[in-house]
Amino acid sequence: MSPANPYDASIPVLTEVLQDDTPRHAPHHAHFPAAAAHHADDLHALDDAQWAALEQRLSEKVLQQLQSRVDFVLEQRIRDSMEEALNHAIKGLTSEIRHGLQEALGAIVSRAVSQELLHLQAQKK
Repeated sequence: MSPANPYDASIPVLTEVLQDDTPRHAPHHAHFPAAAAHHADDLHALDDAQWAALEQRLSEKVLQQLQSRVDFVLEQRIRDSMEEALNHAIKGLTSEIRHGLQEALGAIVSRAVSQELLHLQAQKK
């Protein structure tokens, strides 16, 4: 976030009018006056049930937007963590393989040199 605009524009504020494209599941949403959501003056005329419906719609919309944001951030953090863990594991595995290979090659070369020296000594006699 920049110092000039400390608010995230993708998160709605309570003064914004939200367009809810999701189908209505609760029967009390059907009687909510659509015009009231578009005019601030009409908000004063809402009864308790309509306020509850508006609150429910706002809560659902904000939760939906936050959930998609949380999902994105969580996925990104998991990717970063997995990348770090995999890099660490690869470095460790590479080091172990390199060490094992170095020991194996050293033993093979040592055995080959010993056998060659024995072969040369046997020819000398």
